[in-house]
Amino acid sequence: MFKGLIAYLDSIRSRDPAPRSRWEILLYPGLWAVGFHRVAHWLFEAELYFLARAVNHFSRFLTAIDIHPGAKIGRHLFIEHGFTVIGETAEIGDNVTMYQCVTLGGTNPANGIPGKRHPTLCNDVIIGSGAQILGPITVGPRARVGANAVVTDDVPEGATMIGLKARSTLVPAETWLKQFIPYGTPCKEPCEPNGGTRVDELEAEVATLKAQVAALIAAQSDETPAPTPTTASRRTRN
Repeated sequence: MFKGLIAYLDSIRSRDPAPRSRWEILLYPGLWAVGFHRVAHWLFEAELYFLARAVNHFSRFLTAIDIHPGAKIGRHLFIEHGFTVIGETAEIGDNVTMYQCVTLGGTNPANGIPGKRHPTLCNDVIIGSGAQILGPITVGPRARVGANAVVTDDVPEGATMIGLKARSTLVPAETWLKQFIPYGTPCKEPCEPNGGTRVDELEAEVATLKAQVAALIAAQSDETPAPTPTTASRRTRN
């Protein structure tokens, strides 16, 4: 058990540059929320529903994270900050990272798998802050959901989802270079197909246009005749 806790703390530290030690991570609300959920889920499976709900409500009061006792959570879930909601039939794999204000919400139980109305997150998924993942859908391994995205369809393995309603950026899984990217949103990698090339093309086009404008201004200045002495003297007399 102690080794498992150390491994959990180290997994969080590898994904969060803020803590200076494991002791700091012990104060994280996400860690406490997951710990309370383990107890609540055990009570839920034992059909002690009222006690499971009581633990859930106490955890929500302390951490501002609401995890239904029926949700199934794998190893090393990292919830950074609070205000996250995880529904009853949600399933979360190993090494999943979720930032603040994420909702794993449900939809009409008659639409989709019977009895299953919340999402399934596979291993190594990263969910950006404010994302809403709704319905009995599956988010594939190593997929990333950008901040404030709304996902209502299955997400392929390794895909990055952005927008409202979320759409895939079509980044293939084989382009994955890192085990973990903070916040689930790449900064220097292209978010659209050929995105980096397109930006370079636009910058080159702007530079060309600036050079053309400068050349036109210089040519216009050279073509403007200087005032003759007669004209200058007339202006002085007037």
